[in-house]
Amino acid sequence: MSNVSYKDAGVDIDAGNAFVEAIKPAVKSTFDSNVIGGIGSFAGAYALPGGYKEPVMLAATDGVGTKLKLAIESKKLDTVGIDLVAMCVNDLICNFGTPLFFLDYYATGKLKVEDAKAVVEGIAEGCRQSECALIGGETAEMPGMYSEEDFDLAGFSVGIAEKSEMNRLEHVKEGNVLIALPSSGIHSNGFSLVRKLLFEKLGMKFEDEFNGKPLINTLLTPTRIYVKTFKALKSKINALAHITGGGLVENLPRVLPDNMQAVIDTSKIKVLPIFELIGKHVEKEEMFRTFNMGVGMVLVVNSENVDNVLENSDGYVIGELKAGEKGVTLL
Repeated sequence: MSNVSYKDAGVDIDAGNAFVEAIKPAVKSTFDSNVIGGIGSFAGAYALPGGYKEPVMLAATDGVGTKLKLAIESKKLDTVGIDLVAMCVNDLICNFGTPLFFLDYYATGKLKVEDAKAVVEGIAEGCRQSECALIGGETAEMPGMYSEEDFDLAGFSVGIAEKSEMNRLEHVKEGNVLIALPSSGIHSNGFSLVRKLLFEKLGMKFEDEFNGKPLINTLLTPTRIYVKTFKALKSKINALAHITGGGLVENLPRVLPDNMQAVIDTSKIKVLPIFELIGKHVEKEEMFRTFNMGVGMVLVVNSENVDNVLENSDGYVIGELKAGEKGVTLL
C-alpha cells in the first residue's frame, strides 16, 4: 500500500499558506495604532484604549445566514464579508460599545485561494467602514464536512464601553421619538424565505432585471454599517435597536422598559422596492416579523434632539414612545 498524505485526504497546507500571504495587505489596511504585531501568530493582540473610567469589554458574534448560499451560487463573494462585520458591530453599538477589533472563521470543503481572498477583502472593507481592526482569523479546510463549493462564515467583534453608559433603559422615556436609519436592503436576515419565494415559487433567476439591475445584485447588497453614525450622534441618542431577524416587532422591545410601548406609523416607513415585491406574496404581519422593511436601525431620542439628529444623518421619524404594555404597535 502506498503512503497517503494530508493533501490526498483533501487538505492542502500549501494553499493555506498561500492564502495567508494573499490576504496580508487587506488585513494590514485595517490596523490602527493599538494593534500589536501582525497576522500569523497564535493570537491577535490589541492594546486597551485609554480614557475610560470604568471600561467594559463587549463581544458579539454572528454569521451571514443563507444569504451566503446565494453568494456561493452566483459566485459573487466580495460583499458577504461586509455583511459578516456589519451583523456583529451593529449589535455592539446598541450597547453603546465602540468596536475595537474583529476576527473571522472561514470553513470550507476545499480552499480556493482566490475565493477566500475575495471574502476576506470584504471583511477588511467592513472593518474599515466600522473603524475596527481585523487582527486575526481561522481558515479550516474540511473535506467531507462541506462540499468543494461550499463554505461557511462566522465573525467575532470586541468593543469597549464606559460602564456608566451601558444601561440605556433609564434614558428611555415616554414621549421619546423614534428615528429610522434606512437599511441598504434585506441585510442578512430572512433569506430562507427570500429564496423559497423568489426562486422556488416564482421561478425568478439571478440575472432577472429588478429595479434597473440584476436581481442578485439587489439581494447581495451588503448590510449597512452604522458605527460612524453612532459615534457622531452618541450624545443625542437615548437608545438604539439593530433591526435584524424579528424585524421592528421583536427588536425594538429589547431597548424598552416594561411600561413603555413603541407606536410606529407604518405609512412613514420608506419601504424598499425589494420588500414591495416580496410583500405581494407574504402577509404584512409576516413581513414585519421577518424583514427590516427598509429600517436598519432605530434611534430613540429626546424630542429636543430630533432636529439635530435628522440634520446629521439620513434618518427620519417613524413614531414615538407611549406609556403602556411593553411592545410595538404598528399603525
